[in-house]
Amino acid sequence: MPGCRQVPGVYDGLSALLVERAGFEIAFLSGASLSYTRFGRPDLGLVSMDEVAQAVGVIRERTTLPLIVDADTGFGNALNVQRTVREFEKAGASAIQLEDQVAPKRCGHMAGKQVVPAAEMLGKIRAALDARRDPDTVIVARTDAHGVEGFGPALARAAAYADAGADWVFYEGPDTVEQMRAVAAAVRRPLVHNLVEGGRTPVTRVDQLADLGYKVALHPGFLVHLFTALAPPMLARLRADGTSDALRDRLLDLGRVNALLGADELLAAAARYAEH
Repeated sequence: MPGCRQVPGVYDGLSALLVERAGFEIAFLSGASLSYTRFGRPDLGLVSMDEVAQAVGVIRERTTLPLIVDADTGFGNALNVQRTVREFEKAGASAIQLEDQVAPKRCGHMAGKQVVPAAEMLGKIRAALDARRDPDTVIVARTDAHGVEGFGPALARAAAYADAGADWVFYEGPDTVEQMRAVAAAVRRPLVHNLVEGGRTPVTRVDQLADLGYKVALHPGFLVHLFTALAPPMLARLRADGTSDALRDRLLDLGRVNALLGADELLAAAARYAEH
């Protein structure tokens, strides 16, 4: 995999379409962003496997972008992991990310995480590899052990996950660039990293990640962070003014939204099918 790919987080058909139109080559169905937007809840393992699979199907129907899907802890034990992999593949996942937290998990950049024994996670990785029907489906193994057990044990986990056959490895929450270099030297797999606004990451740019040897730069919450920053003052202005007139230069009108979403093409197709 040449260079380091930027991968924005998505959570529905519109967000995926916007990422595709912006020219990105891969999208990431972020469990956190799905929890934020669909349920208005933090990333604390509240989203079910079926709900994620449904979101995958909706996104896949709207875009052909390769899609990395956040499978959290696999929604149970190794057997649950196998069902998760099969269901997500069937829905259209291109890559499936599993992590070694205790369920219910929490956002990787939050304090108070717990991790399962390394042997349990190794079993989940093997189960995922056995379950996938398409050999091109990428299995991503993430460790959150850095914030629980420290750098050395977490690095050992990352290396063991690679040895178990994980296609990509995701070392969550390093504290320093030196630690990131050590991960890149020890783990002979494409490396994934989170670029989270306000998170623990010691780097913020994709070119920095590329220089460190990382291959995938996730921006999991970018769109949600943007929306939740912009919406409150605009809603306050709408309520105060009783009209959106003063905000029109910051909004897409109905015609432009329909153009973005392909209304004319759909109506033309409907007209063709209505012909006798």
